[in-house]
Amino acid sequence: MTGRLDGKIALITGVGGGMGTVAARRFCAEGARVVGCDIDVESAAAAEKQLRSEGHEITVMGGVDLGDPESARAWVDDAVTTYDGIDVLYNNASTQRFAPIEELSIEAWDFTMRNELDLVFYTVKAAWPHLKAYGGGSIINVGSIAALRGVEFMAQNAHSTAKGGVIALTLQLVVEGGPHGIRANVISPGMTETPNTAPLLADPPERMKQVVLDRIPLGRHGQAEDVVNAAVFLASDESSWISGTNIVIDGGASVLG
Repeated sequence: MTGRLDGKIALITGVGGGMGTVAARRFCAEGARVVGCDIDVESAAAAEKQLRSEGHEITVMGGVDLGDPESARAWVDDAVTTYDGIDVLYNNASTQRFAPIEELSIEAWDFTMRNELDLVFYTVKAAWPHLKAYGGGSIINVGSIAALRGVEFMAQNAHSTAKGGVIALTLQLVVEGGPHGIRANVISPGMTETPNTAPLLADPPERMKQVVLDRIPLGRHGQAEDVVNAAVFLASDESSWISGTNIVIDGGASVLG
């Protein structure tokens, strides 16, 4: 590692597993002090124990339901107090439901909005006064190429809408945050291997192979590290004049339409 985040304090959501754990480990390795959270108490404790055993400076708070505005505010306030500052807010956490439009229940729609869009708004809203008080910082929101295109193999009505909202929200944060030194950007992954998608990628349906995997110009699906690499860049001073961008990380697949 190169110390690209030396001295920075980073708040990262959803670090109890998958991409969140990878992000927390990489940010720590690059020199950041990390405060993470996860809704699962045991996963949060396990991640903190593991990363601390590797020599990283990290605090992970469990049982944090970011879809509840008071819970999100309390976590952000406590996180900022932990290391007396904030430089980065990395909104990684999300959970969704999938179903065709005629089968998608109102409950599933509301669940997805709450756990993919609302939680981003709540954490940003809670972090905003802290970012202003500490002289600015970098907000990194995770979108998806689902916000940019439809797909034939998965009914992603709620997911696409929520991630489209994340992108739209980020653009407004750019305008309102600029005078305060607050940058906001989006990372939009394509088909990436996580604990949730690994079984699907190990034995992909033929339709998914034809319309997604076989059409990735770079010839492979993504890994968590591919996404986290972009997050490190957006968190670092190397991107100090970048705000309002949406970095699509999909091996070139989305250019094929």
